[in-house]
Amino acid sequence: MAQTLVERTMAVSLRALNRVASSDALDRLGWRSSAERLLRDVSRGGARTATTAGRTFVAAQRLATPARQPSASGSRRPKLFDITPDDEQRMLRDSVGEFALDRLRPAASDADAVCATPGALLTQANELGLTMIGVPEELGGAVERRSATTTVLMAEALARGDMGIAAACLAPAAVSTAISLWGDADQQSTYLPPFVSDDVPAAALALMEPEPLFDPFSLGARARSVSGGYVIDGVKALVPRAADAELFVVAAQLPSGTPGLFIVEPGTAGITVEPDPGIGVRAAATARLILHEVEVPQASLLGEGAPEAYGDCVALGRLAWCALAVGTGQAALDYVSEYVKSRQAFGEPVVNRQAVAFTVANMAIELEGLRLATYRAAGRVDQALPFHREVAIARRLLAGRGMQLGSDAVQMLGGHGYTKEHPVERWYRDLRAAGVLEGGLLV
Repeated sequence: MAQTLVERTMAVSLRALNRVASSDALDRLGWRSSAERLLRDVSRGGARTATTAGRTFVAAQRLATPARQPSASGSRRPKLFDITPDDEQRMLRDSVGEFALDRLRPAASDADAVCATPGALLTQANELGLTMIGVPEELGGAVERRSATTTVLMAEALARGDMGIAAACLAPAAVSTAISLWGDADQQSTYLPPFVSDDVPAAALALMEPEPLFDPFSLGARARSVSGGYVIDGVKALVPRAADAELFVVAAQLPSGTPGLFIVEPGTAGITVEPDPGIGVRAAATARLILHEVEVPQASLLGEGAPEAYGDCVALGRLAWCALAVGTGQAALDYVSEYVKSRQAFGEPVVNRQAVAFTVANMAIELEGLRLATYRAAGRVDQALPFHREVAIARRLLAGRGMQLGSDAVQMLGGHGYTKEHPVERWYRDLRAAGVLEGGLLV
């Protein structure tokens, strides 16, 4: 039986990274050997089970202790600050980037209009192994060591195609990462195997609530203790793919007065979902999750309700939105740079005007600042160093400058920028959203 599980693990892992291995970028950039090494490493993953829609989560194996990915700390910690991706990270980033530009970008306008991502794109995104990156190897994960930087690079690359579709693709990975980081042995063995199978469940991390000036550390959703578990009441807003989710991780205020995270299955009585589209990231099919007298067992609480776990969840979610903003900002900068060179006015390209050239230069400067702050925060996560301050800096840059990147992109196209003929109006809306959203994603 053990040999059968290993064989299934190898097959699923190789299939999930098949698109990466077949990328033309590997031979062009000389990274074929690194790709083969990664695929060889992935094939050592642990046991997995595949289930169907409307699935019942059951433990495929029992763990004596929770499985955790080791961080790049101790002797592996670099002595100098270095944001240069290694060969494997570049290979993953470039493969995801090709997928984003080839498949996500052409579908973005229609997905934004209908507030949904095509199912075929979600399936193809799952084949990239997005939900495997944060899962420990013994449970079938794709990498040996935990790396927030790798996830940031992949999220950035996806967002160059479209932020809304990227958020939809990454939503299940937020749940698998949360359970990997803070789940106990039983929670991991019950819920993680489907996320490393070829039938990845739709899932969502629900933190945000429909309140002005929402504070994620003062939640309206409440969990009260009852015999054998908790009863949760509250409303969550802008939850990606909530309508088709097969699993939720929901934030609620604990009886102790601090927030905590609960694993909630959609089939539980008292859960309803309503459409909740915003002005941005519309392709993520955001919805409102309403919980009324929802009973969950004691075993559904992640991390034993530790405040540190919830604080890390908020920070890592904000870092994920920073990564998406970097990718979208890069898409806007690339588009605008080509437009102002080709657009003629008064007998010359508009880029010859100082005001235009300076605006595009400022866009590049602001984007690079956000990128560096995001990478630095991710690097500290990987080195097991305190990272909340660095995430706060990146988030502040996003909130203050992210929307300005989109606004400048619209301005550089003049009246064209305000129409749906060009994608900059969508990127403007998405960048505004990224600066205020909480939860939904995790690195």
